[in-house]
Amino acid sequence: MNESSGKNMSGELTHFDPQGNAQMVDVTDKAVTQREARAAGSVIMAPATLALIASGGHKKGDVLAVARIAGIQGAKRCADLIPLCHPLMLSSVKLEFALDHERSAVDILAICKLAGQTGVEMEALTAVSVAALTIYDMCKAVDKAMQVTDIRLLAKSGGRSGDWRFDEAAKS
Repeated sequence: MNESSGKNMSGELTHFDPQGNAQMVDVTDKAVTQREARAAGSVIMAPATLALIASGGHKKGDVLAVARIAGIQGAKRCADLIPLCHPLMLSSVKLEFALDHERSAVDILAICKLAGQTGVEMEALTAVSVAALTIYDMCKAVDKAMQVTDIRLLAKSGGRSGDWRFDEAAKS
């Protein structure tokens, strides 16, 4: 199975049985391998909102610290949110934030790792999504026009389908 596309080696979707019923993919016979996924996204906002986040002056507290915790929790709870995801024993979830003053954006990077039978792409994507939504929630009182954008998988490694990178896929 190719975890990054949700298709098996013959190009068929894996979350449906032959009758078209939804199913959790059976990973029983898959080898345990080291797996990692990286995902990214951005929250675009007014320059004053970004300045408020950068200064740490938000009355609700440190926006990025709360978003980091929320993103980690989101990755850990991914199987509770996405119906056919396997519950995974994550060994690492890291979130990094970069303030881009030129674009007036907070850029988010999530890195998830484990040794297991299925990939961690959904966990990394969920971490970014939840972190972005937390930033929005904490700042919506001062900037309702914020935009959560460009959430995407950047790379994955491990498993039978091997490594995949967004920049290489975009070239083909």
